[in-house]
Amino acid sequence: MSATTYDQLLHQAFPGPADATQYLSKPTLAAYHDLERASRSELPFRFERVRLAVAMALMKLLADLGDHADSRAVLDLLHRALRAGSTKEIDAVITKEGKLFDRLYSNLYVNEQGEQLLNLFGETLEADSVAGMDDLIAEALELARELDFTRDEEEED
Repeated sequence: MSATTYDQLLHQAFPGPADATQYLSKPTLAAYHDLERASRSELPFRFERVRLAVAMALMKLLADLGDHADSRAVLDLLHRALRAGSTKEIDAVITKEGKLFDRLYSNLYVNEQGEQLLNLFGETLEADSVAGMDDLIAEALELARELDFTRDEEEED
């Protein structure tokens, strides 16, 4: 069930063919299945890949919700980290540009839905168990399905 929810979240966040091609590589799409089949020694890396993909989906939704440059920069950073071959490489990519996370939280004004996405993003980065991640994935998918991407356009008219 959770692999399906994971897949649905990714496709909800990246519905267009161009975005799906750019961000949803075969390894990213297979990350949850890889986590389920991981040996004990591979588990931290496989979990980290799922965490990064979920965080990337949340940043994509936030970027689309408000067209924020800072959230797009974090999205691209997470995407680069997903290409790493180990947890050590992931940490190096994230640490090198950690200032992007600080900018995201300090320069961003969001509506209630954006705030919910940011909260889920923060919880995703703190998740430390598969069960906890499963709950976050389900919550993120539910929120993604409820997002109103037209609100700002209607308010400008």
